[in-house]
Amino acid sequence: MSVEIEKQLSRKEIYDGHIIHVCVDQIDLAGKKKIREVVLHSGASAIVPVTQNGGIIFVKQYRYPVQQALLEIPAGKMDPGETPEDCASREMEEEIGYQGSLIKLGMVYTTPGFSNEAMHLYLARDLVKTHQHLDEGEYLDIIELPIETVREYVNKGLMQDAKTLSALAIASQYLK
Repeated sequence: MSVEIEKQLSRKEIYDGHIIHVCVDQIDLAGKKKIREVVLHSGASAIVPVTQNGGIIFVKQYRYPVQQALLEIPAGKMDPGETPEDCASREMEEEIGYQGSLIKLGMVYTTPGFSNEAMHLYLARDLVKTHQHLDEGEYLDIIELPIETVREYVNKGLMQDAKTLSALAIASQYLK
């Protein structure tokens, strides 16, 4: 069987939120009407911040949907009109209080089975300490880990966040 293009026939908006929009689309798939539930997202950026000594700065924050605190790289959604690089720079400063030179690693779709969220991945070097300024209602811990510990955590399954694992895999060529 080959790839079949799915053609949208109609869209019903179910929810229009601050972060996501949820729609139910009726599509045509090879002459048959099907339903697709779609989560629309403005996109986001995530950053692997590498310190002068080769460590990586992570944030640990509670994620309500999975009911646990996760160790993640800094990340956040793009504001209207914002470029992925500007978003990465802003989020890194907001969450961990650093600025740095950014290297684009690539882009991944986080959950393409039901969402269009595109996550732009960056590596940050030459970090300069500024100041952290979290969004209202945002609580997190900043944790710097040596690369050996990061590899150990990944191999033991202690890091479960997809954007973090994707970015670390792509960034491995830059990490000692």
